[in-house]
Amino acid sequence: METLSENKCFGGVQGVYSHRSDACAGDMTFGLFLPEEAQMGTVPMLWFLSGLTCTHENAMTKAGAQAWAAEQGIALVFPDTSPRGETVANDDAYDLGQGAGFYVNATQDPWAKHFNMWDYVADELPRILGANFAVDTDRQSITGHSMGGHGALTLAMGLPGQFMSASAFAPICNPTQSDWGRKQFSAYLGTDEATWQPHDATLLMQSKGFDGPLLIDTGTDDQFGDLLGTDSFAAAMAARRQQGTLRLQKGYDHSYFFISTFIEDHIAFHAEALYS
Repeated sequence: METLSENKCFGGVQGVYSHRSDACAGDMTFGLFLPEEAQMGTVPMLWFLSGLTCTHENAMTKAGAQAWAAEQGIALVFPDTSPRGETVANDDAYDLGQGAGFYVNATQDPWAKHFNMWDYVADELPRILGANFAVDTDRQSITGHSMGGHGALTLAMGLPGQFMSASAFAPICNPTQSDWGRKQFSAYLGTDEATWQPHDATLLMQSKGFDGPLLIDTGTDDQFGDLLGTDSFAAAMAARRQQGTLRLQKGYDHSYFFISTFIEDHIAFHAEALYS
């Protein structure tokens, strides 16, 4: 573990750290905000999974989440969106390769060696956090934006009992029917579409749902709205009678201005679950 930076922030500490990852076969970087309460004991943790082209830094610096997490006494974890480095496979397109891990374990060459973001977020990084920081890995919740919203929803439903609540900002929630999904799943997982189904939030909602509360916000002016599959996921929630709320926020787009507007709501929502 290497400390890249630590800054005092709303009474706590915003840190950035690097470590060797077995899951991704290389060095990975993450951000971690620890509130002041972490000086006295362990605190619950909220994951923020970022979207296409992002690193750990985007949400850490743009979402405005630390103030509200400090108020609630919650740690924030900001993982990277993919493995990186000169030896890591990449693609010229922004939506495949580095910066576009899609939170799956790749099975196809040249991606399989490094692109194992599901295992990294689900298992490896929680163990590292629990061993090195004052966080309670038995009290976790998860949120994310766009591709990260896809990851938050699929991890929450795919790992029953691991997350006490889940939320998302403009998530890609029906990727098997979207260009933000079919292209990447074909590359990472192969052409057998049966292997894609565990990574489609709409299909997971239809088959199993989530064993906790959900909160989803999407802007009515989202410039990528046709790629998100919001209507399909809403229909699946309604059919299952899933505990949760899906809000269409009038006039908002896909940007961090949208996220920063509603991040307080999401952190308060997760705090209620984490401290219940």
